[in-house]
Amino acid sequence: MKDLSPKKIDLEAIEIASRDEIMALQLKRLKWSLRHAYDNVPMYRKRFDAAGVHPDDLHSLPDLAKFPFTHKDDLRDNYPFGLAAVPRDKIVRLHASSGTTGKPTVVVYTKNDIDIWADTVARSLRASGLRAADIIHNAYGYGLFTGGLGAHYGIERLGAMVVPMGGGQTEKQVNLIRDFQATGIMVTPSYMLNILEQFHKSGFDPRGSSLQVGVFGAEPWTNAMRKEIEDAFDIHAVDIYGLSEIMGPGVANECVETKDGLHVWEDHYYPEVIDPITGAVLPEGEKGELVFTTLTKEGMPMIRYRTRDLTRLLPGTARSMRRMEKITGRSDDMIILRGVNIFPTQIEEQVLATPGLAPYFQIELFRAGPMDAMRVMVEADIHNADAESRAQAVAVLAKRIKGMVGVSCEIEVKFPGGVARSQGKAVRVIDNRPKD
Repeated sequence: MKDLSPKKIDLEAIEIASRDEIMALQLKRLKWSLRHAYDNVPMYRKRFDAAGVHPDDLHSLPDLAKFPFTHKDDLRDNYPFGLAAVPRDKIVRLHASSGTTGKPTVVVYTKNDIDIWADTVARSLRASGLRAADIIHNAYGYGLFTGGLGAHYGIERLGAMVVPMGGGQTEKQVNLIRDFQATGIMVTPSYMLNILEQFHKSGFDPRGSSLQVGVFGAEPWTNAMRKEIEDAFDIHAVDIYGLSEIMGPGVANECVETKDGLHVWEDHYYPEVIDPITGAVLPEGEKGELVFTTLTKEGMPMIRYRTRDLTRLLPGTARSMRRMEKITGRSDDMIILRGVNIFPTQIEEQVLATPGLAPYFQIELFRAGPMDAMRVMVEADIHNADAESRAQAVAVLAKRIKGMVGVSCEIEVKFPGGVARSQGKAVRVIDNRPKD
C-alpha cells in the first residue's frame, strides 16, 4: 500500500492544537449550544427546568454531566420539526431515518450547518489520506439517508472529484471505478465485499485497481474485516463515524498513518462515555455508551444525545483530539441468548478467521422447543465448496463460536452466493423468535 501519511501543511491548526486550547474552545461553544437549545427548543427548556439546571450553571466541561440526556424517542415524539431551533426559513435541508420501527427521526440543517458538515467530512477525508487531486467514488445511498449527500459535499469541499454513484448496480459500480480510475471509495464495508465479489465475477484483479483508500462507515466492522478488504484490494481501509442526529458522517475518523481509533472532531462534537445503566460519566479509558453534544449546530442542537454505540475514549495520537475506540457493537444490536450477550461483530471475527469460508454471514434467532437458539448462515469460499470442506468449516466455526461466547449454535454453510447480499447497510440478524 502507498504511504499516504499527511504532511503538517495538510492539517488544520485545531487538529494539532494543545488540549488547553481545545478545551477552552469547547467550553465557549458548549455555553452557546446549551443557551441556544434552552432559548429556542421548548423540549430542552422544559427538561432543563425539570432537572433544576440552567445554561448559566455550566462553568466547566465536567458541569455538562448535570444536564439531562436526549434520546432517539425524543426525535420521534417531536416529529417532524419540534426540535428545530431556528425559524423554518433558516432551514435549507432535512434528512430522516427510514422509520421502519415507527415514525422516522427527522433532523434539520441551516446553511452554516451544511458548511460545517462539509468541513468535517473534508477533514475526515484528509485524515484518511485523500487529497484534492483524488477521484472519489461515492457509493453511499443518496436521499433522506445522510451518507450520500454528507460524503458528497465533503468530497467537493476537499476539492476532489466526486463520482455520485449511490448504492446498488454492483456491476456498474465496478465498471465506473475502472473507467474513471477512482483512487478513493466511500461505502459501507459490507457492500465493499459485494464490489469485491463483482471484481472477481468480471475477471478483474482487485489488487490491480486504481483504488488506494476506502473510507468505510454506517455499520460496525472489525479489524478482521479491515484486513480482509486491505489484503483483497491492496488499499488502506479507514473507519469514518457519524450519525444523523448529531450531523451525519464525519463526526470522527481514523487517521491513515495510525489506524488506532477514530479521532473525534472535538471542536464541533463533544463526546462523553457513560455507564449505560446508571448514566454516570466514566473516566477516560473505560468502556461504555457514547454520548454526544453538538457545539456549533444551529438547526437542531443535540444535548447529551445517547447514541447506544459502545466504545471508550482515549488520548489523541496522530491528532490532539481524543480518539474513540473502533465501535464493534451497539447496546440495541446486542443479542441476548440464554443469558449470554453476543454482538454480530463477534460472529464476524470468527467467520473471517475460519478457513474455507467467504466473508458473508447472517444470524438467525429462532425458538427450539422452550429455548432460544441461534443459527449462523455462512457460505463456502468458491474454492472450498465441496462437501468435505463445508463439513470441516462447520466444525471449526461451531467450535470457535462456542469457545468465544460459551453458547452452542447451528452452522449452515451455503454454496457461494447463498447468503443474502446487502445493497447498503448489512442486515446481520433475523429474529424469527415468536413475540411473547
